[in-house]
Order: sequence, then structure tokens, then C-alpha cells
Amino acid sequence: MSAPEFATLTTDDLVTGEAVALDLPPAGLGTRIASGLIDVVVTGLLLVGVVLVFTVAAIRTDEALLWVAFLGSMIVVFVIFPTTVETLTRGKSIGKYALGLRTVRDDAGPISFQHAFVRSLIAIIEVYAFGGGPAFFSALLSSRGKRLGDYAAGTYVVRERVRLRLGPPAQMPPPLAAWAAGADMASLPTGLALAVRQFLGRLPQIDPASRATIAARLAGQVSEYVAPPPPPGTPPEAFLAAVVASRRERDSARLAREAELRRRLTARR
Repeated sequence: MSAPEFATLTTDDLVTGEAVALDLPPAGLGTRIASGLIDVVVTGLLLVGVVLVFTVAAIRTDEALLWVAFLGSMIVVFVIFPTTVETLTRGKSIGKYALGLRTVRDDAGPISFQHAFVRSLIAIIEVYAFGGGPAFFSALLSSRGKRLGDYAAGTYVVRERVRLRLGPPAQMPPPLAAWAAGADMASLPTGLALAVRQFLGRLPQIDPASRATIAARLAGQVSEYVAPPPPPGTPPEAFLAAVVASRRERDSARLAREAELRRRLTARR
């Protein structure tokens, strides 16, 4: 495995607060179509109901108000409803919820109102106006199954219902235990911590030359958050393992202290 290949390992990863890569794969075309059909059916039923309500409310008024009611129904059904649902559920429509899918940003983070709004606007054209044709061919040609709305919003859809497989955590190298215990280590940025954990977990898969290059590069970035530096002559891989193991121990101790404090506070009530 070369260095450029390693740089793309986190492309489709969702990152938790502990910097664990969940490796959620992009949704397949068939699953996307099934999810979309469910959403279309739900949208159609909602459209009938909303149009009836607005029409009945404006039936005794002039024709202009009827048109306003009709346009209002379109906006509610095709824009407000899907945008609200995906925003509140952090990327799930009804169809996606049924099939275990979720919309995420291109960097694998949760979507916001803006992402959901753009996807809903584009869906009016590519899904409803043209019968889903543009969405189908766009997803067919995309490695991530992205429809036009995903390109415009900077999102894609992943499968959530996958079996999680995590490698064993990095262990503290014994020669560095004393140094790590007294070193000042700030929390690593999530992306950097994830890259280090994935690198250490995939060492056997990386060729020696790339392994040395990547280790040196990651060690240089991690060293900015650690003081004092490790003893002279420390291999970069051992340094990275010591930092990750020490941060894990410190975070576990902090969480244990917080849990004990909560227990004491609730026990006094």
C-alpha cells in the first residue's frame, strides 16, 4: 500500500468523538432507488392530503387565492417537509430510515439545514419533474452513488446497518511508558487522531518505504501537541503508539471521574 493510497483511507469514514472510523460504505444504487420510491410514495400521499386541505380552505374564495393555496401546497410538500425531516433526523428521510441509510457530508459529518434544503430543491427537478432520470444516471456514474442534489449540496448517502469491525487499540510501548506518564499531551484533532489510529491498525498492509514515510509525517504533526518530545532515537511508530495509548488512558480516567462525580451528586438527592 503506497502513501497516496493511505491518504484516501478515511474518505468514507464517519468519525465519533473517540476518533474511531466506522467505515460506513456508500449506499448501493438499488438501495437508493428503493429508498427514493418510498419517499416518492410518501410525498404523493402527503401532496394529496395537503392539496385537499388548502383547496377546501380556499374553495369559497377567488381563483387567485386557489393558485396561492396550490403553490403553498407544493412548497410545503416538496421543500419544507423533506428539508425539515432530514434536518431533524440528521440525514434521514422516511425511505432512508426504512432501509438503514443516512445522508452525510462529503467529509462524512452530519448534514445541516443548508444541505437538506439544497437537496430538496434539486430533487424537484431531477426526481419529480424528470421522473428520476437525471438522479438515476448521476448515481449510476458516481462511485458514491451521488445524485445531482448530492453534488450541489456536497453530500452522499451511506449504509448504517453494517457490521462494525474495529482493530485492537494501540498498546503503550514499555520503553516509553515513563515518558508518556509525565508528558503534556493535548487532545489531537479528530482527523489527525483518526489517521494515526488507522495507520497503526494497518501497519502490516503498508509496504516498508511508505510505512516509514507516513510514520514520520504523522509523528511530525502529532509532536506539535506533545511536550516534551520523546527520548532521542524513538522510532516514529513507537511515538505514535505511545501518544494514542496515553490519550486513551487519560480519557478513560477522565470519563471514570465524571461518572463517579455524577453518581455522587445523584446519590445525595
